[in-house]
Amino acid sequence: MSATDTNTDLNPDVSDLSPSAKLVYKVLEYEGNLTQEEIASESRLCPRTVRYALGKLEDQGLVTSRVHLRDARQSVYKLVS
Repeated sequence: MSATDTNTDLNPDVSDLSPSAKLVYKVLEYEGNLTQEEIASESRLCPRTVRYALGKLEDQGLVTSRVHLRDARQSVYKLVS
């Protein structure tokens, strides 16, 4: 599988983003709604990189966040349908 093959199944808005943003997008696509900490764990990216990637995805309107019901200090991120 080449790098171009992996980009063909991404949302067109994602293809222009950084590799970390693409990875965070894919983690949310496969795993569903997650907190920033859970995304960092699943992707093995550092929390700062995940925070940056989520910001870029939110700016593009690809991801939304809401308050985590069990811990209001955290947010849960999900892909926009």
